[in-house]
Amino acid sequence: MASFVTFLRFPSLSFSPNTLRVSPKRCRFKAQIAVTDAEKAGVAVVWLKHDLRIDDHPALLAASNHNAVVPLYIFDHRIISRFSEKMIEMLVLALQDLRSSLRDKGSNLMIRLGSAESALQELVKEVQLVTTVYAEEEVEYGYRQMTGSVKGTLEAMPSAPNFVLWRTPFYDVKSLKDIPDSYNDFTKLRLPITLPLPPATLTGGEMELDWGAIPTFDDLMEFVKANPCKVEESWASTKEMLTETILMKEILKPGGRNTINSSFRHVQVQSKRHENSVFVKGHSVGGGTSNILKALAAYLRYLEGTERDHYWKEVHERMPYAESRNGASFTTLFGPALSLGILSRRRVHFEALKYEKERDSGFLSSFGYSSATVATTVDSVCSMEWYSLVALKSQINDDRRYHIRIWRWKGYLIQYTVVGHEGPATLLVHGFGAFLDHYRDNICSIAEGGNRVWAITILGFGKSEKPNVVYTELMWAEMLRDFIIEVVGEPVHLVGNSIGGYIIAIVARLCPALAKSVVLINSGGNVIPGYSSALFTKERRTSGASWLGAKFLLFYLRLTLKDIVKNCYPAKTERVDNWLIDEMLRASYDPGVAVVLESVFSFNLSVPLNYLLDGFEDRVLIIQGMRDPISDSKSKVAMLKEHCAGFIIKELDAGHCPHDELPVEVNSIILEWIVSLSSKLPVGSFK
Repeated sequence: MASFVTFLRFPSLSFSPNTLRVSPKRCRFKAQIAVTDAEKAGVAVVWLKHDLRIDDHPALLAASNHNAVVPLYIFDHRIISRFSEKMIEMLVLALQDLRSSLRDKGSNLMIRLGSAESALQELVKEVQLVTTVYAEEEVEYGYRQMTGSVKGTLEAMPSAPNFVLWRTPFYDVKSLKDIPDSYNDFTKLRLPITLPLPPATLTGGEMELDWGAIPTFDDLMEFVKANPCKVEESWASTKEMLTETILMKEILKPGGRNTINSSFRHVQVQSKRHENSVFVKGHSVGGGTSNILKALAAYLRYLEGTERDHYWKEVHERMPYAESRNGASFTTLFGPALSLGILSRRRVHFEALKYEKERDSGFLSSFGYSSATVATTVDSVCSMEWYSLVALKSQINDDRRYHIRIWRWKGYLIQYTVVGHEGPATLLVHGFGAFLDHYRDNICSIAEGGNRVWAITILGFGKSEKPNVVYTELMWAEMLRDFIIEVVGEPVHLVGNSIGGYIIAIVARLCPALAKSVVLINSGGNVIPGYSSALFTKERRTSGASWLGAKFLLFYLRLTLKDIVKNCYPAKTERVDNWLIDEMLRASYDPGVAVVLESVFSFNLSVPLNYLLDGFEDRVLIIQGMRDPISDSKSKVAMLKEHCAGFIIKELDAGHCPHDELPVEVNSIILEWIVSLSSKLPVGSFK
């Protein structure tokens, strides 16, 4: 009842239905990091990466038991080169505040530039009495590789220090292996939520060491440009541009039909940070832990009508723009700070519930939260923690033909895999409601044919994160572009099914240097003869009607999923096995899935395939299941043949997902296609 009242009173800040509406059990975290007497006598090095705080920091608390502590931040190219300009500015501000906070606690912050392996090795040699190096356990594949390399480097040293991995547990989880795969089952466990730890009193700041200066923003930008491992400069500049910006350039070409939807709203955002402002470039809260906690307090009190301080005023001014859809404001405002670890998720959760208790005479209602901002905050951090646990668990499961890796995009966790060690690069992109394993019988077979194959679960699907954002085909195209640049690192053969096909067509249009060829498998999108320019709608605001539609659609899909999927496999219905249906149903209970379904009501597939793939004619392969129940394959093939000269078209006796229904046949077609292009054979020779 309380949640319903909140929704009526504050329609711009409704909240997700995924939060468990019961008072959470709390427990004080007792599993502190063990420190032996021998270790206590020496120096502890705390290697900071994205845990830039002294509040609620298990490693710093453990290190406080040592004779001295050296907190260390290393500007490693492998980390910094992936940061946007905004994140670099936030990083500098966070480190400045962290150094000040550490000095107040009797310590200091050491700064080093270069590889983490060299920096830590040299520090251990310099200090000599280092007995332990603490490092946060990583989720992302790149960070895990770097952490493993550092560990190996230190273990090879004489009198090697102990290398201790740690985490900041949110739930009182005994074993990652015992965590259910289903969020629905996970919530039934009613696991206690641990309490944040207080800042530790440290020693070691008086040590005569070269603590190093914190680089300026300009210094770091030069440092990034000098990166010996950086991608091509043209790719780097492309990566900094939004897909909307690139598409606008396409629209405004001379002679184009320059049509822009009148609902496009220009929002003036300050690019420079004002002194004493809580915001950094746009709508992200930045600075140190204290600053962000004050901004969080202002956010939680947003619905109070009385202005308290400049934090409340600034947050109040930004909220209309940060709330791109109901409940999205928390991630917009605080997501980057959480990614840098300036604040821990359990500290945010603790502060939200503390405020809720203040509003409700010290109690937590079983019927929901009295403030929409509290509900949004709790939902967001609980969702983030769930996907972090899912990602961590995926790292320890070895019973797969291909290993799952994690890539972080704009703070969100994305699953992918890669198979093969040589040959052309190929990227497989699934359709709506699917995931990378929908290519279960394609990944290894294409790799065994002499290729390196990447498959990705795009944001909002499978076991990738499902944040509260507005999902659009342009957003997914931007994500794929960044994945190719950051992870693959070279042009790829793009393969996409259903909406995944339409998304890769957008990537090919906006970033042609990244695409060797395009393979569309029963792709979304149409053919419109004579089309010359794009109708562009930037703004995709959701509505109450789309939210209700998504809820009803989700309910319907859960009831009828197996029949719907079988209808898409008319030639081989036996391919729709229990595993496939169970995985789709599992994902349907993930936090945020209803938000993803809302995108169905705002997709803009009006830009036709012949426009998106203009200039790619000799590098486009169409694989079309002719018994597709979702679209009229005969009409589509006829239009492609008539208006898309140079496209190679393969018609199969299959439904909407030929790659999974007839994997052997589709694999053979794709392998022949890649060979023909690699050998520079005439397109006509591929029949």
